[in-house]
Amino acid sequence: MNYLAHAYLSFHQPALITGNLIADYVKGRQQLALYPPDVQQGIRLHRAIDTFTDQHAVTAQAKTFFRPACGLYSGVFTDLVYDHFLATDSTRFSEDTLYDFSKEVYDVITGREEVLPERFLEMFAYMRQYNWLFNYRGNDGMERAFRGISARAKGLESSPAVIFAIFLEHYDALKDCYQAFFPALQTHVENLLQNETR
Repeated sequence: MNYLAHAYLSFHQPALITGNLIADYVKGRQQLALYPPDVQQGIRLHRAIDTFTDQHAVTAQAKTFFRPACGLYSGVFTDLVYDHFLATDSTRFSEDTLYDFSKEVYDVITGREEVLPERFLEMFAYMRQYNWLFNYRGNDGMERAFRGISARAKGLESSPAVIFAIFLEHYDALKDCYQAFFPALQTHVENLLQNETR
C-alpha cells in the first residue's frame, strides 16, 4: 500500500502513523531498535500490511493491468491506485475530512522530525509541500505521482504518460479491485492490532 493507506490504517494513533510512514526507511532489527516500542509497532504493522497486500489475489488481478508496461513496478503503481480510490471513497473521506486528515498526518510527523530517518524526511518535505495525501484524490495529483515514481524507477521503459493512460483506461476495473480488497485489508489490520493488545 501507499502512504495514505498506511496512515489511514494507523487509526489516528500518532506512534502508529509515524512507524507506518517511516518503515521503508528502517532496515533490519538494529535500526528498528532505535525507536520506541509504539513506533516499532507501526513499522511492523507497515510490513504486515505490505505482505497481506502483495499476497492477495485481488492485488494480483490489479497488477495485470500494469504489468505489460511496468513489469516489476506493477505493484508500485497498483499501491498508488489504491490510495487514489481510498482518497475518493465517500464512505471514508469527504474532501474536507481528507484535507483535515492529511494535515493531521503532516503535523504528527513534523512533531517528531528530529528522530526520524534523514532520507524519509527528504521525501516527506515534498509530500507536505505538494500535499500528496490530499492530492491523490484528483487526476492531476495522480499524474504527478505517476511521473515521480517513473523518474525514480530504474529500468522502467514506459513513459509516465503511457502508464497513466492505463490507469484511466481501466479505471472502473481498478476501482472494483480496491472495493473488493480494502475492507479485507482493514479487517486484517484491526485483527492484528486487537491481538497485540491482548
